[in-house]
Amino acid sequence: MDRGLFPTYYLHLEREETRKPIFLLAGRKRKKSATSNYLISTDPTNLTRGGESFVGKLRSNLLGTHFTVFDAGDTPNRRGSVMGSFDGTGSRKEMAGIVYETNVLGFKGPRKMTVLLPGLNYDNEYTDFRSTSDDDGIVERWKTRKTENIICLHNKTPVWNDETQSYVLNFHGRVTQASVKNFQIVPDNDVEYVVMQFGRVAEDVFTMDYTYPMCALQAFAIALSSFDGKLACE
Repeated sequence: MDRGLFPTYYLHLEREETRKPIFLLAGRKRKKSATSNYLISTDPTNLTRGGESFVGKLRSNLLGTHFTVFDAGDTPNRRGSVMGSFDGTGSRKEMAGIVYETNVLGFKGPRKMTVLLPGLNYDNEYTDFRSTSDDDGIVERWKTRKTENIICLHNKTPVWNDETQSYVLNFHGRVTQASVKNFQIVPDNDVEYVVMQFGRVAEDVFTMDYTYPMCALQAFAIALSSFDGKLACE
């Protein structure tokens, strides 16, 4: 992680202690955007939308409470079409949605978040979500209870520890420092099946583990959303 007003974050694959980690993805917060917007690339030296290594982006709403993860497809114009295409083919796919529960009253406590993934077909391929407007995205469908072909996950509720006077989760040694950014993502019907976990191990270093049905792009983007300053969530 490189600090600053528009920081860059790096994802590496851990290896044995004596071997160098393998770089996987980088994410950079974009300048001059009305909302928080992160570009994600497979090249740590080229984090531009036009680069061949551009694989997706993360975009928030104005308050920073809802985030959408897109692949590298084209952005629909205001008429809902892509240049050279009026049927939506070639347009970007929505890969995930992240919703942080608003905290307008300022109550202290752990964050509450919902993670939305496209459903999987019989070939374990993600359902196509190609929204042509902000009113038809994966987050808006979830808000209106149109959850067909959407996998809904939530963060596991931490338990209050009287000894440490804090909320805690069992990361089985993968997380070593307390942070409001630490979380585990689980399905409602099996809270012991951790689909993703993320937490601090040093000042600017975090571990991230994920498993089926999540991919690296989705997990990295969800982690990036946890770093963003949320006006109504803290």
